[in-house]
Amino acid sequence: MNEALALLQLHDLDLLERELADRKAQTRLRRFGLAMVPSNVIERARQRCLESIDPRWLYHYERSNQRYGRGVVAVRDRVCQGCHITLPTSRMPNAAGALTLCEFCGRVLYWA
Repeated sequence: MNEALALLQLHDLDLLERELADRKAQTRLRRFGLAMVPSNVIERARQRCLESIDPRWLYHYERSNQRYGRGVVAVRDRVCQGCHITLPTSRMPNAAGALTLCEFCGRVLYWA
């Protein structure tokens, strides 16, 4: 699995887990007709993602996720959607799917 894709999936699983822990969110999801996924299914999927991610990126992700509540943010028109700072052109990745960090807030950047 691509490391960037695994990190995005890990981020989605963490957000889902956080939302399922909230009673109001559970009620809202049930109203939409969405089934509640058992937490052990989410944990197994999370473990599979963790195996595909370099510990260095995992450290940055966990740190920014704990600090800001979101460990991965999109970049649109060279603007970090986490801290809303325009990033220098030199920070653009050379290859599609390459991982980079925002030099201002420290979040992992997803170049959309």
